[in-house]
Amino acid sequence: MNSLYQPRLKNLYNNHIINSLKTKFNYSSVMEVPKLLKIVIHQGIGSSVLNNKNILKSSLNEITNITGQKSVSCYSKHDESSFKLRKGMPIGVKVTLRRNKMYEFLERLIVITLPRVRDFNGVSNNSFDGFGNYNMGITEQIIYPEINIDKIIKNLGMNITFVTSTKKDLEAKNLLSLLGIPFKKNK
Repeated sequence: MNSLYQPRLKNLYNNHIINSLKTKFNYSSVMEVPKLLKIVIHQGIGSSVLNNKNILKSSLNEITNITGQKSVSCYSKHDESSFKLRKGMPIGVKVTLRRNKMYEFLERLIVITLPRVRDFNGVSNNSFDGFGNYNMGITEQIIYPEINIDKIIKNLGMNITFVTSTKKDLEAKNLLSLLGIPFKKNK
């Protein structure tokens, strides 16, 4: 990959968002300005792996295609008889995006994927965790153009977590808004 290449959102952050947040929150240093550290995409497959072993492989391939980075399996840490779960069984798939791949995924999410959602009015304002991180749920993976609908074994949702360097939700929301995440308008 060319070392001069930088994603559009990374350039936007470096050239405009840093200055905007610095003046808005009166930071004394550029190092205080919050930044997006990583994006974690997680898809739980739960007990459906008991019925069909191909769901795990399919889920791994789907998340890899969506993110452009190899996904890994998540395994249960404890036995749970009510879920028919044994320690070491696969229960999900995840991938952690950082640096350029993180910005590229975020831009595809904002520009291509979210507009494909029917009756989309913006993402929830209430999904911050109190520590400056934002969680967003996607109910079906078919909204991604990278997914071939004919090859889907089971419709599975996924969780996308945006991890920021700030501990304050207001600062994180301003950062994510400036990056282009479409939050619902307050009425």
